[in-house]
This record gives sequence, C-alpha cells and structure tokens, in this order.
Amino acid sequence: PGVGPLTALVILAEVGDVTRFPSARKLAAWAGLTPTVRGSDLTVRHGHISKQGDAWLRWILCEAAQTAKRHPDFADVYHAITARRGKKIATTAIARKLLTRAYHLLQAAETQPQRRKRT
Repeated sequence: PGVGPLTALVILAEVGDVTRFPSARKLAAWAGLTPTVRGSDLTVRHGHISKQGDAWLRWILCEAAQTAKRHPDFADVYHAITARRGKKIATTAIARKLLTRAYHLLQAAETQPQRRKRT
C-alpha cells in the first residue's frame, strides 16, 4: 500500500544493491529515518530523525506514507502514534515501515534463484 511504480523505481535506484545492508534497521539508519539518540550514563534523549541519508529516498517514502497511512495494514499504528507523538512523527514512522517492507521484499528477491528461459 502506498508504493506505486515511481516509488518502487526511486527505492531501487537510491538503495542499489540491498545486500550491502545487513538488516532493515541499518537501511533505515542509512536513509535517515531513525531518531537521533544522545545518552550519557542513565540519561537517554531521543531526538528527531537524523536526516543523514538520502534526501530523495526520505522524500518519496514520506509521500508514499501519506497514502499508506489510510490502508488497514497501517491505520491502527498510525492512529496510535498520532495520539502519542503527532501526525508528522507518525507519518515518518509509517515511511520507515514501508522501507522495512521494501528491504525484506528485495532480500527475498535476491535469495530466489533466477530462472533461465529455454531457447
């Protein structure tokens, strides 16, 4: 939900070879969709997203999240986060979930053996 042909192409173009990321969490951090964390001893402070990654990827995922947040797969999570943190943070959380799904789909596509056409 939320990911059309254009979004899929941008994800593929910006991420490139998905096998260079050991986990979906690492990909989300590379894209700049994870919160900054500052901690010292017993104090931990979570901040806004890091924005250290690819701006095009973040932008297209946030646009896709605008549509995906209305889908039943994401609606409950979106409304729960909206009640606690606000609409913008909830939309960014849905964007990260979309990127995580894309990572797992691309990983599955990489591990499947390629079929050859018979000539």
